[in-house]
Amino acid sequence: MSTFKLEIVTPTRVIDKGAVSYVRCPGSDGQFGIMARHTNAMFALEAGEIKVVSDKEETYLATRGGFAEVTGKEVKLLVETAEHAAEIDLDRAEKALARAKERIDSHASDLDLSRAEMSIKRALTRLKVGKRTQA
Repeated sequence: MSTFKLEIVTPTRVIDKGAVSYVRCPGSDGQFGIMARHTNAMFALEAGEIKVVSDKEETYLATRGGFAEVTGKEVKLLVETAEHAAEIDLDRAEKALARAKERIDSHASDLDLSRAEMSIKRALTRLKVGKRTQA
């Protein structure tokens, strides 16, 4: 199977995944996949789950969004955050979800609804990805 180099770059670290055969990302228009020999492209990423396939192994990361740059035999994901499933504190993610839901339910006059909804989405993504370590 053909492969390409994948790097995931955040403001605090670079995750070099090496040679991979497939990556699925949460795009602004829905999920999309990249395989070897993909045409050059730039995609906007939303908060969600990144799936990486290499040598029959699948790994998952939670992200808050950014961009995917596809060039030749390389893909770079330039993202705000990237957490492997094993790095996610499920208890913390559950508490963040509860806080965001309480904030929406409070109907506070200073409520930023889009921010609260994004907090819920991030927490749900972190829970989904984090629970993959238990599967």
